[in-house]
Amino acid sequence: MRCRFLFIFLLLLANNLFAQKTLVPESGSGFPTNIGNGTGSNSGDKTANKTFEARNDAADSITIFYRKYNQNKIQFLDSSINNFNIRFPLPNYYQDLGNLSTAARSLIFNPLLTAGFGAGFHQFDVYNYSLENTKLFNTTKPYTELAYLLGSNSEQLINVLHTQNKKDNLNFSLEYRFVNAPGIFKNQNASLNNTRFVLQYQSPSKRYHLLTIYIANKNAASENGGLVDVNKLDSLTLGSPFELQAKLGPNNIIRRSPFSTTVYTGNIYKQTSFTVRQQYDLGQKDSIVTDSSVVKLFYPRLRLQHLISIKSNSFGFNDFYADSTNYQKYFGVNIKANASGYYDTITHQDNWNILSNELSVISFPDKKNAAQYIKASATLENISGNFNDKATDKFYNLFVGGEYRNRTKNKIWDIEAAAQIYLSGYNKGDYNAEINLQKLVSKKTGSLEIGFQNVNRTPEYIFNPNSSFLITNRKDYNKENTAKFWGKYVNSKINLSLTAEYFVLSNYLYFDSFFTAKQEAALLNVLHIGVEKKMHLAKNINWYTSLHLQQTTANAPINMPTVLMNNRFVFEGTFYKNLFLATGVEVRYISNYKPNGYSPLIGQFFYQNNYTLANKPDINFFFNFRIKSFKGFLRVENLNTLLGSGQKKYNFSLEQYPMQSLWMRFGVWWNFIN
Repeated sequence: MRCRFLFIFLLLLANNLFAQKTLVPESGSGFPTNIGNGTGSNSGDKTANKTFEARNDAADSITIFYRKYNQNKIQFLDSSINNFNIRFPLPNYYQDLGNLSTAARSLIFNPLLTAGFGAGFHQFDVYNYSLENTKLFNTTKPYTELAYLLGSNSEQLINVLHTQNKKDNLNFSLEYRFVNAPGIFKNQNASLNNTRFVLQYQSPSKRYHLLTIYIANKNAASENGGLVDVNKLDSLTLGSPFELQAKLGPNNIIRRSPFSTTVYTGNIYKQTSFTVRQQYDLGQKDSIVTDSSVVKLFYPRLRLQHLISIKSNSFGFNDFYADSTNYQKYFGVNIKANASGYYDTITHQDNWNILSNELSVISFPDKKNAAQYIKASATLENISGNFNDKATDKFYNLFVGGEYRNRTKNKIWDIEAAAQIYLSGYNKGDYNAEINLQKLVSKKTGSLEIGFQNVNRTPEYIFNPNSSFLITNRKDYNKENTAKFWGKYVNSKINLSLTAEYFVLSNYLYFDSFFTAKQEAALLNVLHIGVEKKMHLAKNINWYTSLHLQQTTANAPINMPTVLMNNRFVFEGTFYKNLFLATGVEVRYISNYKPNGYSPLIGQFFYQNNYTLANKPDINFFFNFRIKSFKGFLRVENLNTLLGSGQKKYNFSLEQYPMQSLWMRFGVWWNFIN
């Protein structure tokens, strides 16, 4: 714990040491748009042009914006307080196993839509930093955000963000997140560590660009396999569900630390990546001459780009207190007994190292429209793995890609099209092709976006016989093919968003028990329709609602609720000039459905058709406020548990996996400008 506070202290110290003066670039607005994505230039973005205007050093004001990695759209930090989920690691349409940082799945159908190599472990993906969700910042002043959340049973969340422009052409940002959740049941403690560092540099001539991104994620989650007998929730002798016996893990060791997670039985995943992207532009110089100055401009016409990525991933399950009787009784697994004839240690470990080199050529047809470009690329991947430190495997992938994007100057039409095909190697024959069009009909009518994506992908490596994880029916499965048709209508004037998604799946691969997989030969269809709407009920009272409807082919091996609905009834407004208040009630409704099962030994959710989940609506109370740069959040969650007792007191995530009882969370988010 002392190390974490030392880390925050050093961060704040560095922030003061690097505090900068007013940013007035010598050559206009080149840096913000060039480094924000892989394809920008110096002109065509009036928002960016305003970033580095001269300003008073003493003014407590800031202009800060960002782009997501490999995206053009400029975004700003969200200071709203009525929706806590935008700051919480788990979205409200996901469901964990009853404790934060444990395995989680989306309640909205969300298949993998990526081609190429995958190890096969995704139950913690929603919590982790990734290249795709990396924010590339630009700011006129150093900006720091500190967050701390404390929940029931010593649950903790720490979040740190710092970004600053050391010079007008150099920016760095640092993000850190720590979550520790001991849980309320045996062998359920979990923790999360995320770190991300980003460095962006542009040469004074604006020809050379450098982007460096380091990401490290660690997920540690004890696995209890569910409760042995949920009926005993009706007769707790000590009044705490922690006394109940679990299917996995030691029942005679009690250790629930608020500062660390010791995993005696469970999964520990570590994933790190280091990405360096370098660009050199060939183009045309220009300048704008005014009465008092000369603003130098540069328009890239051809860009040469090299990207190198190094990834090191380890996925491990360990059980140091394996009970051979429980494994046989609850999971049907025979394990070898040690000398005592009762306990043994189970270890499964897959380790991967991936080196990727990508060469790209990017052309800008219109020198004054940075958001229009054509890209061609070729990538070589070298992949090596070892399994339980014994078996090894090495292979490669060679694939090519093309991309076209055009955001018109009047922003009425946006076009994005991309394709990627694997020519040789382990994933030969994989491909990903997608296109989407967006049109702003009018400010009054709103915008319409339509798209199509088709992915052909090799089954992930966990299905390969070399993997150390226990799957009993490994064989040569066919490539999966998924087609997605989608559309979205947004009208900000009436606060309405409509979404429709239609999936066509061929050779759908899924797990159907703890250790077996199946592939569905028949064609499957899934339809998802979503509606989001804000409604004004009375003065300072608003109703935010989201409704999701889902339907699939009859008897398809896909578990998902037909109806998922979230509602927030909020009293909100500005009071006493600087007090922003939002308080109210959240209600989440999930229609009765047959949820997935979960196999802790291989980290996979699997299809089951016997158990039906019938929960009460989740009800949460919240009191959120903001005073200038300080934000406070108080939540009393799972008020629905007050409506029952014993087993009926709890909602369930899966069969034998009760969710939390009445739960309190208090958090503060505080940002600083230097």
